[in-house]
Amino acid sequence: MPPTTPQPKDRDDAAVIVVGAGPAGSATAYHLARAGVDVLLLEKAEFPREKVCGDGLTPRAVHQLIRMGVDVDGPGWTRSRGMRWVAGGRSALIEWPRLGRYPDFGLTRTRHDFDDLLARHAVDAGARLRTGTKVTGALTDRAGRVIGVRAQVGPERRELEYRARVVVAADGASARLAMGLGLRRDERQPIATAARRYYRSPQRSQEEYLELWADLRLPGSDRYLPGYGWIFPMGDGRVNVGLGALPNRRNGTVDLRATMDHWLARTPAHWGLRPGEGDAAEGRVLSAALPLGFNRHPQYGRGLLLVGDSGGMVSPWNGEGIAQALEAGEVAAEAVAMALTVPDGPAHERALGRYPVEMSRRWGRHYRLGNVLTKHVFSRAGFQPLLNGWVMGSPAVLDGMARLLVGLTDDPPRDRVDRVLGTLLRLVPEPKPSR
Repeated sequence: MPPTTPQPKDRDDAAVIVVGAGPAGSATAYHLARAGVDVLLLEKAEFPREKVCGDGLTPRAVHQLIRMGVDVDGPGWTRSRGMRWVAGGRSALIEWPRLGRYPDFGLTRTRHDFDDLLARHAVDAGARLRTGTKVTGALTDRAGRVIGVRAQVGPERRELEYRARVVVAADGASARLAMGLGLRRDERQPIATAARRYYRSPQRSQEEYLELWADLRLPGSDRYLPGYGWIFPMGDGRVNVGLGALPNRRNGTVDLRATMDHWLARTPAHWGLRPGEGDAAEGRVLSAALPLGFNRHPQYGRGLLLVGDSGGMVSPWNGEGIAQALEAGEVAAEAVAMALTVPDGPAHERALGRYPVEMSRRWGRHYRLGNVLTKHVFSRAGFQPLLNGWVMGSPAVLDGMARLLVGLTDDPPRDRVDRVLGTLLRLVPEPKPSR
């Protein structure tokens, strides 16, 4: 009998499967691999790949990168000293605070190679990465518990199954894995939208501050945009320019591109950002949804953990999601590693149940207040001039608001900003669980 050609196996097993190799998935895989866990990291795209993002990292995100052993002093990183807020013809500088726990600098780096770097970092720690692998759904046992995933692999879309004791969904804002299991987002919480574009601007590219514009107006109107614009220096001759907006019934759907052009026409000519002047723009204006404030629950159930954007972990205060994704990856990995030390059963479930509890401890009260303000205050464009005047008029308020925006309020000893946050939260009712 002639020898048969070996056929590729139609399934692969691991202790843990992580779906999605963005910051959330790669951080989860890295920490699991460092703990000696056999982890399989599945990514539908090939690296490097593009992602819509502001590319800015706050000190809280930098802290997580350092914990992961990422060389933040290597090539490709650009440091920031703080933020510059611009509103009503005035500007103010806010230095990143010296808190001890977090570094006193932020970073920028394009997501084009940032995600690639983190995925390779996870592989170096021992994770197994499979790119070109599009997960199409979850595998469940008779009790409905997730025991793996189905996927289409390669350009030929070969059907494969991957099985594991625990599955982590880090598949971004689309949350396809969670959606396929009936885990809908909380419709009471808004979804913001962001758009960005790169521009060649050698002068602005070397700036030391992340610049935020809080007084953007809608084109052809005197109404303020319920959001803000940003100009982030990339250090390579380019800047990342974009804006984020909350849904607003009064204004309807916001034309992000037109609003961006309307805003950039205000900028100085020598920045090179004005629309229609030269060819400083690189690529198209790209947009993405920002799921805010833990808007998908439960974050753990039936063998599946939701990490990062799939769990709606973007901050309702400022639209930041990378710091939260990196933190969630570490917390999820700790819970999963502990769960794998015991047989399936009550102890296993209790260990995995620690993940949502810890995430709530870290971000719950901050997000609870942010959700209320986003829904009832920030999304009202008429509030924008009042907010600008109040914040810009007081250095103390400006610094406190900056800390609230980037989540730097949990570092002991508790300061005045933290006490103010606690007071406000006592005025906000506990949310009723979504069905």
